[in-house]
Amino acid sequence: MSSLLYDTPGPRAKRRNVVYTIVFLAVLALVAWWVLGALDDKHQLDADKWSPFVTDANVWTTYLLPGLGETLKAAALSIVIALPLGAALGIGRLSDHRWVRIPVGVIVEFFRAIPVLLLMVFASALYREFTTVSSDFRPLYAVVTGLVLYNASVIAEVVRSGVLSLPRGQGDAAVALGMRKGQTMLYVLLPQAVTVMLPALVGQLVVIVKDTALGGALLGFEEVLSQNRQITANYGANTIATLVVIALIYIVINFALTTLASRLEARLRRGKKTPSVTLPAQAGAPDAKSEATSGA
Repeated sequence: MSSLLYDTPGPRAKRRNVVYTIVFLAVLALVAWWVLGALDDKHQLDADKWSPFVTDANVWTTYLLPGLGETLKAAALSIVIALPLGAALGIGRLSDHRWVRIPVGVIVEFFRAIPVLLLMVFASALYREFTTVSSDFRPLYAVVTGLVLYNASVIAEVVRSGVLSLPRGQGDAAVALGMRKGQTMLYVLLPQAVTVMLPALVGQLVVIVKDTALGGALLGFEEVLSQNRQITANYGANTIATLVVIALIYIVINFALTTLASRLEARLRRGKKTPSVTLPAQAGAPDAKSEATSGA
């Protein structure tokens, strides 16, 4: 089917696409064969490199599960703080008052422009110099602070774009009913924009979970990826096996998050399909049955 952005390929184009696909799959298979061969030469595919994750429970109870707990703790704290803060900043960017809209816009653009790793480093330095936060908790505080500042700014833009994507008539109808700007935003625009914003919000939540690894790389935060160093030091330099297992853990977490969000989105869409309601006749106005009787 042809459209403005897509033309249905003809017979020659279809044959060419098949050839390209076969060539790509062949090249991919050769690369995979070369990579697996190189890993086998380094003995990274030996059974003793992978068996600790199946036979030794200490790998999980001492390293992976505690690291996963720290990852989920930092991600949960960041999400709980960043979501309402980002929503408030997004609403502030839509304000009719310049003294609200302009400062909020500066804050959002400032923190969006700084890499989240730098925000974590700056936060760690501030906690070290100007607070009494213990060094045991400082990495967690720094990671959460950096994630909140960056992701709240991104969520603010998601909220702003979601509200602006709604038909203008929604807000005009609310104003015509006598609703104030705050009431219109809270009761009319935001509930409708949630469904539009949900895919982008879920993507940002997945980013939060993955970005906790930045704290382990530079700040000594003991999240799940940082446990790679401890495991490889104690179980025979099984770096590839450890990274594969940790990658699978991330995949499971993010898949569960996106699945939950998909179900929530489906429920929200079903909730909007409300059945029609027959309004009662106003006092003094004849209903359809009485009119039919009188007309007979």
